[in-house]
Formats: sequence, structure tokens, C-alpha cells
Amino acid sequence: MQLEWIEDGVSRQAKWPTELLGAAPKRLVVGDDTLSADAAYRLATQGSAIVWRGDFHNARQLLQGLARRVDKPRKPPRPGKAKAEEPSDTPLDRFNRHRLRQSQRTDLLNRLLIPIQADGHIPLRRAPDVADACREALGPIREDHLLPLRALQGIIGAHEWRKKGVAVPTLPLPIHVHYGVFSPVRGEYLELVATAPLPSTELAFDVGTGSGVLAALLAQRGVRRVVATDQDPRALACASDNLRAMGLEKVVTLQQTDMFPAGSSPLIVCNPPWIPARPTTSLEHAIYDPDSRMLLAFLNGLSAHLTPQGEGWLIMSDLAEHLGLRSAEFLTDAIAAAGLRVVDRLQARPKHPKAADESDPLHAARRLEVTSLWRLTRRNTG
Repeated sequence: MQLEWIEDGVSRQAKWPTELLGAAPKRLVVGDDTLSADAAYRLATQGSAIVWRGDFHNARQLLQGLARRVDKPRKPPRPGKAKAEEPSDTPLDRFNRHRLRQSQRTDLLNRLLIPIQADGHIPLRRAPDVADACREALGPIREDHLLPLRALQGIIGAHEWRKKGVAVPTLPLPIHVHYGVFSPVRGEYLELVATAPLPSTELAFDVGTGSGVLAALLAQRGVRRVVATDQDPRALACASDNLRAMGLEKVVTLQQTDMFPAGSSPLIVCNPPWIPARPTTSLEHAIYDPDSRMLLAFLNGLSAHLTPQGEGWLIMSDLAEHLGLRSAEFLTDAIAAAGLRVVDRLQARPKHPKAADESDPLHAARRLEVTSLWRLTRRNTG
């Protein structure tokens, strides 16, 4: 989408990457080093986005000032004023309030915009060289862009993580994650896949491969051929780079398709998004699965692609159940409705920092979370 604004009496244009960032701002004003955080906050809350023309480091400080104002606790009601009705406090209510607050916070902080030239550089004083990071996130840059400083910081961070990689204990090299691809930082589900008993080492399907980490784990465990699918070209490029680096490109075949490849396999693995809620940008698709579409598509299509004695491995967290987004019976009912039976359920408790962070608004649900590897077969399998 093209953004338009008037600057120094001249009409200007720049591209806004809607597919990554969602809806574009409707009203633009120009700001520089003379703009105070209070004034910037007023502009943002009134619906204006600020095209920054000052010093880059001052923009970073201004963003911090905006964040402090956004996160400032609300004042209690004055004595004698009618008290607002107490909000309900079920896990689902807490989740919905948390998402709403996060959405509003993101919307406000994303109104400080940084210009990116067609060569990928920032035309501001003391600006870092972000050309490589922007090309990794946006693809070839052939025209001027406007990006929220907050999003640009995420792009720079993703670029650094891509260079550093994520260590996976059973793999010989780190997994290097491209921008927009889910990072395998949840080690507990990787341990489950690395230790579950293999029904066969002949062939495996990895449905929704993402970074390629599960395909690499299966190949490392001795599976002689893996077919890994994904519908996202970013994910396939990421998986290809990781598998090539580990010398597994002849073991793992990548296919761009939605869900299953053609044919059948004695092992089919899937780690779908765990939260049945609507993503607001393309970056959230690895986390949110609206109406459990991918989960149900995997279960309902599994029997048709399993060999007679084959197993489907479903890797799922039960966080959605603790948040009230799914009933406790939803998954077992869906498994039964798909003509499948549970052979075993391997479980692990989360190890990520949020599980122990009592200040997290969703801590009550996170402390109960369990990640499971469900070993599934056709119900009529002996």
C-alpha cells in the first residue's frame, strides 16, 4: 500500500508493507528533534502517525518515552466518584483483555515511522545500516518505505538472531530462523520429538515444517527420507538454508503445499499453532490458528495419509484449554471424530521464562501448561 503526505509543501509517497504490519495509518505528520514525548503521545492518541526527520537515536528515545506513557498505570477514581463495574476475571476474560491491551499498545507505538530509502538505507543522522536486515524481511527494496521504528527494531533483532541461530541440543548446528518464521525456542517440544519411539525409519512427513527443525531432528535420528511441507515461501527458504547447512538436503525434500504431501507415510509429524484465535498480521500465523483450522485439518486428513501401522505425531500445548479458548474435551473428541486412537501421550512442562513470570497477565494459565506429543494411529489398527 502507498502512503501519501505533504512535507515542505511537496507531496511525498512511500510503501507500507500491509502483509507484514496490517492496516496502514490514515493521517501522517512530520516530526523532528523538537517534538516532545508528550506532544508525540497526543498526536498518536489522536490518530496521527509521525514521519521522523530528526536524529535516529533521538527517535529511539522518543519511542521509549511513548512506551512509558502508554504503560503508565491508570489513576484510581476520585473519592465520591462512582466506581466502574468490576470486569469479570475468568481466564478467557484475562486473555481477551491482554490481547486488546497488546493490540492498542502496538497500534500507538507503531505511529513513530522511520523512512527507508529504495536502497535500504535510512536517511537520518546516526542511523544504523539496516539494508541487509530490511531485505531479509521485506525482500528486494525498489522503492521508498515507511516502517514503524518499533517494527524496524524487530527486523534488526531478527537479523541478529538469524546470524546467531538457535541451538538445538541434538542437532549439529544451530537453526537460523528467517524473519517471519517461527523460532524453535520452546525446547520441551523438541525434546519430545527427539526421544519418542520411532515407528519406522523409512519415511516421515513433516507437515508445516517452518524452520525445518523437526525435519532435521527426524533425519538426525536416522529417518532415511523426510518430506517436509509448508505453504509459506519464507518458511521453505528458511528450512532449505538450515537443511543444506547440515548436509541434509538429500534426505529432506521440501514441498510448497497446504498440509499433506501426496501419498502415505509410516510417520507424520505436525506442530500446528497452539492458540485458536485470529492473527492480526502474517507474523502471528505461527502462533494463532483461528477456529483450530490447521489442527482439525491435520487430524481429519491423517488417516488418509498414514500407512496401515503408521503413527501421526501431534505436538500441542494445552495452554488454550487453560485460557478457556478450548474445552478440555475438544482435542480428544476431535481425535475420535477423525477415526483415530491415542497410542500414547508424552508430556513435558514448559521451560521458557514466562512460565515462571508471576507478573505476566496470563501466568495463572501458563503455570499449568503442559506440552504433549500425541501418538495417534487409525482406530481400526490392531
